[in-house]
Amino acid sequence: MIRFFNEDVDYKLPQKLAAKKWLTTQAKAEGHDMGDLNYVFCSDEYLLQVNREHLDHDYYTDIITFDNREFEDDPIEGDIFISVDRVADNAAQLGVSPEQEMRRVLAHGLLHLCGYGDKTEADQATMRGKEDEWLGQFN
Repeated sequence: MIRFFNEDVDYKLPQKLAAKKWLTTQAKAEGHDMGDLNYVFCSDEYLLQVNREHLDHDYYTDIITFDNREFEDDPIEGDIFISVDRVADNAAQLGVSPEQEMRRVLAHGLLHLCGYGDKTEADQATMRGKEDEWLGQFN
């Protein structure tokens, strides 16, 4: 089950039910069952604190994904924190709508839980390709 929460922002995800169905369908296409997945929308400052406390990183980011599964082949379970501030800024810089960029970030977090990384240039290219593929499947 996918749930959406707000931590210190008032954010309403557009097309929430369509997004839940889309994300579940995409995870299934990647060979994963959906367990409990929580998306937490928050501010830059909130996510910076999460980054500092849990990852020892002292910089802003748009997303942090925590995999809560005990075993890799368990249904997907995790917490994905998303800075709505960063997403809006990224959308403006990229010349896309905030809704489109938010869908990309929603997909990005779930792709991490499906086993995709983004530490190397090759992994980043694969991740971007998967994000584009998934975005093409929305609606």
